[in-house]
Amino acid sequence: MRFLVKAVIPLEAGNDLVRDPEMMQRIQSVLADLKPEAAYFAAADGQRTIYLIVNMNEAHEIARIAEPLWLGFEADVELIPVMVQEDFAKAASFFEELNEKY
Repeated sequence: MRFLVKAVIPLEAGNDLVRDPEMMQRIQSVLADLKPEAAYFAAADGQRTIYLIVNMNEAHEIARIAEPLWLGFEADVELIPVMVQEDFAKAASFFEELNEKY
């Protein structure tokens, strides 16, 4: 199952990361462990933010995804289940039944 991971890096931890001469190696190491489909770097709500698309098959994998972000960047981590267009098209088969029921 795909998840959108939002990792918000607090100001001081982000400043420390930027000042670290090995910043890129740290980021690359975490990303290598997480193996995201995609990674995006942004400023959201005034904070350094990383958005990742990852796949997880079982709930225990949450630790595999969140722990490197917590330990490596002191990030606030949010995991949001998401669908690609093909998944949404498959879900459409439920809409008529649910519409009639509810």
